[in-house]
Amino acid sequence: METNKLAMAPEGASAADTARKKRYALLSAMFLMSMSAVGPGFITQTATFTVKLGAAFAFGIIVSILIDFVVQANIWRIVAVTRMRASDIANAAIPGSGYFLAVLVIIGGLFFNIGNIGGAGLGFNAMLDLDPKIGGAIGALAAIGIFLSRRAGVAMDRVVFVAAFVKLALIVYAAIVSGPPVAEALRQTVLPDTIDFATITTIVGGTVGGYITYAGAHRLLDRGMGGVENIAAVNRAAFSGIAITGVLRYILFLAILGVVASGVAIDLSGKAANPAGQAFRAAAGNIGFRLFGAVLLASAMTSIIGAAYTSVSFLTAFKKDMTERHRNFATVGFIAFSLICYVLMTTPPAAMLVFVGGLNGLVLPIGLSIFMYAAWKRADLMNGYQYPRWLLGLGVLTCALTWYMGYKSIGPIFALLGL
Repeated sequence: METNKLAMAPEGASAADTARKKRYALLSAMFLMSMSAVGPGFITQTATFTVKLGAAFAFGIIVSILIDFVVQANIWRIVAVTRMRASDIANAAIPGSGYFLAVLVIIGGLFFNIGNIGGAGLGFNAMLDLDPKIGGAIGALAAIGIFLSRRAGVAMDRVVFVAAFVKLALIVYAAIVSGPPVAEALRQTVLPDTIDFATITTIVGGTVGGYITYAGAHRLLDRGMGGVENIAAVNRAAFSGIAITGVLRYILFLAILGVVASGVAIDLSGKAANPAGQAFRAAAGNIGFRLFGAVLLASAMTSIIGAAYTSVSFLTAFKKDMTERHRNFATVGFIAFSLICYVLMTTPPAAMLVFVGGLNGLVLPIGLSIFMYAAWKRADLMNGYQYPRWLLGLGVLTCALTWYMGYKSIGPIFALLGL
């Protein structure tokens, strides 16, 4: 298994080599979390809600970033300090809750992965005019190939790294050519004309809901970066990952806002509606549409990998002795089942990508509540670590906010699928 790789380093290993491995482990966790948080769901949700709310959606973006900061800072810290996976922490804090959390995350991750495969299909369609079902199948099979490789962990990390830089470069380009009204966006970031709780819950769910909450933390654990002695490095990685996602989210919003503000009509209602693709086409013509396909495909691949890897990591709640090889095979099965569901379902990919964000936004407060209880009342799990009261307080307030938003949003979120 990858767990404790750093702790089990050979006695003769140099300090420089150990430091390099630590940096790699932190980068691996940071990019897995940040790229999962800016996946095809977020891209599609951003386009959809920017069309509906205009510059006022900037407020939803900034709220999602602030919630992301508090959630990830708490989750990463608790997982690192306890050296336990999320489901094990939950079971130790409230007996039986870990199994419940595992089921929620796995189901939420499955829905997310169906949407991610749909995102790959939309990406291939925009790039090569390929049928979305065929494109989705190609993306899923490529992800399966990664987990079947002999060095699956290294292959996963490299794909995530490359996709991250491709995504960043193309989104920045789209933002520049679309010419967004930056001053108006900044004003409405703090003084919005409209506040829509369903929108905020959906965008929060698409960026830090469900499996995404635990993706980076579990990757850290698998790379042997648990323990109080690593808490400073873990914090830096968490904050850096959050900063990356925040910048990417806001730049993407500005790119689409530039198109919307120019008066271009973007269709949200058609069965094959692809709002983000329409925005990129309006910003940079057919070349922009092809570039959008590359952005969406890169996002889909990182999210398929992140959703499958993290969801399967929760299976250890039911089978403690799962080896890394067993988890890789389970991950392959998870992706294959997601692909079958995607091929059989008739919901348009764009609609599914918006819905799964909302669904996982409803899952978020459940897991966060369990973790806040563990930090507040179960100091025995912290190995003598004194948990920062300011971070705990922010976590409790954020938890209450996500419960309130979920309550206000549950009807509108399920209405996204006509349920």
